[in-house]
Amino acid sequence: MRQVAKGMVYKTSRRELVLGERTLIMGILNVTPDSFSDGGRLASPAEAVAEGERLIAAGADLLDVGGESTRPGSDPVTPEEEWQRVIPVIRALAKKIDVPISIDTTKASVAREAIASGAEIINDVSAMRFDAEMPQVAAATGAGIILMHMRGLPKDMQTGSLYYSDLIEDITVFLRERMAAALAAGVAKESIMVDPGIGFGKTAADNMRILKCLRAFQVLERPILTGMSRKAFIGKVTGGEPRERMEGTAAALTVAIMNGSDLVRVHDVAAMKKVAAMTDAIIRA
Repeated sequence: MRQVAKGMVYKTSRRELVLGERTLIMGILNVTPDSFSDGGRLASPAEAVAEGERLIAAGADLLDVGGESTRPGSDPVTPEEEWQRVIPVIRALAKKIDVPISIDTTKASVAREAIASGAEIINDVSAMRFDAEMPQVAAATGAGIILMHMRGLPKDMQTGSLYYSDLIEDITVFLRERMAAALAAGVAKESIMVDPGIGFGKTAADNMRILKCLRAFQVLERPILTGMSRKAFIGKVTGGEPRERMEGTAAALTVAIMNGSDLVRVHDVAAMKKVAAMTDAIIRA
């Protein structure tokens, strides 16, 4: 059963989040034409802002805004293109809502402008490895940082050998090293969150093992974010296209929460909010 880390603080550039009372829901707001699940659905900044407000109304505690797909096989976009997609949305949302906005990017220039526009967390799937300036941006802005494990690049992460000598230990060592790099750059420990990177350079069996053994990452003493929503490993069990994987997502989310996830990143906010609430009630019974 999950060991609830009551009172753990996560600092962003604008506030402190006290974790442990309940699982927090991060709503996914993709402003990309090619994301694996919902790419191209939001054709304009106005539509994206309206969707962000809808996610908040449905119960999202945070919003994660992304302008570059990191699905397997995806190609990177230029900083200018990513900036044009996300900054108008973040700037408008920051004036309308009072929940933390996260910028899902690996580019320091995009992160810097996003924080200046109202975002307060940097969700970097490369754990600050793809842009040498990212640690300095995180430290200088005081933004929260999410460090995720990924082997390779989104373009090739699911090709070639996916073998790990010790999956959980390898991920733990990687995240510990990236935490040390962040601390060395001046990022506060309280501003660091970790993500084991479900679906990023792992087999379906790996992803399920991560969920089963998630509490092992509590040794890092930082909040744990998991993102399993609609991913391919669920489809391998339940079948169906991404939008048809809600039930499988709910099961995976329940296991993640029971095994130590403090935050969950999801597409279907209203449904998963209820799943998380029920799971939290059982844990604390």
